[in-house]
Amino acid sequence: MASDRLRFAAMSLLWCAAGALGAGAGDSSRTWVAAAVLGVAGVIAGWPLMRAHRPLPPTPPEPRPAPLDERITAAIHLERIPVALWLLRGEQAPQPLTNRARRLTAAGGLRDPDQFLQLLRTHPPHGAITLDTERGAERWQIHRNSLAVEGEEQMLVALTPIEHELESESMRAWQELVQILTHEIMNSLAPIKSLSETALELLGDSGGNADLRTALDAIGRRTAHISAFVNSYRQIGQWPAPVITPIDLVSLFARLRASVEPRWLHRNGAVDFDVASPGARLMADEGQLEQALLALIQNAENATENETEPRLWIQARLGRGGRMLISVRDNGPGVPEGLEQQIFLPFFTTREDGQGIGLAVARRLVYGMGGRVRYVRGLQRGATFLLTF
Repeated sequence: MASDRLRFAAMSLLWCAAGALGAGAGDSSRTWVAAAVLGVAGVIAGWPLMRAHRPLPPTPPEPRPAPLDERITAAIHLERIPVALWLLRGEQAPQPLTNRARRLTAAGGLRDPDQFLQLLRTHPPHGAITLDTERGAERWQIHRNSLAVEGEEQMLVALTPIEHELESESMRAWQELVQILTHEIMNSLAPIKSLSETALELLGDSGGNADLRTALDAIGRRTAHISAFVNSYRQIGQWPAPVITPIDLVSLFARLRASVEPRWLHRNGAVDFDVASPGARLMADEGQLEQALLALIQNAENATENETEPRLWIQARLGRGGRMLISVRDNGPGVPEGLEQQIFLPFFTTREDGQGIGLAVARRLVYGMGGRVRYVRGLQRGATFLLTF
């Protein structure tokens, strides 16, 4: 405090002396120089004092953190978005930001999570990616973008599922195609059948041309056969919406065994139904699940028609992540290489007398209940179809 007073007094005296010299300087340059030197000396003497009392710039207010409820709400919204998000920081392990990302790498998700996490860094920034999951091969869209947070380079990776959308579009397209085809074919068959019957009536009992009568009768019979054939395809897109309820799998398997076992025993075969967890229940439509399994069992029966000892195994068990897995396996020749994706398409069949609707119906029903069905090529001979819920 005393030093401030001395500085103020010295500054005042020097400025007063400089003022006095300047007032009487006239045209004397030396006097003006002396006055200027005294003025500068006064500034130097009073500089610390002036600096100490200089008004400080306003301090910006510290950023207030968002209220707790707003932060919780933002975190919940981020968790619920249907996108798998990861944050990559240098060489650190990818950090999942959403629940979808954590589920993908948890039990019941990817078959090889470590390989996938490495792929997040090396895959091109944009494009489609196929992941090997417990539910089968799934297609995702990947987007990788660089960003800087507080000067630190980071990478945000987003994976958007497209398998469900693609499968939905595929099923919708096939259903529309089947409905259009069956409608147009039935509209064309009806008058043909009617005309053949009318022509036969016109011939009456007079005998007439025997060859003509035979031809008209063949046309009528063939038309009726085609009508029945076309009607069988209508069931692909005409199933009612599923009614989801808890299903006792032990009871369901008991009914299926009673229904199909006699035919297999008659062929010198055997069936094996197994529920790994007694009391296991599944949320699905019981009638539609039974129909889907019957379609797969019929497919297995057709596949083993040339086997001397045909076998059928149906098993229900809990997979990783708590998913219910139902497998239908036979000891037939299996699906030919390269046809794994085509066997579920309507009208496609490898049998000369096949209609190509059994697997399509099973896929449609299982998908409608929120599950998936896929073909699994195992180490043993035969075909295995795996239903995942």
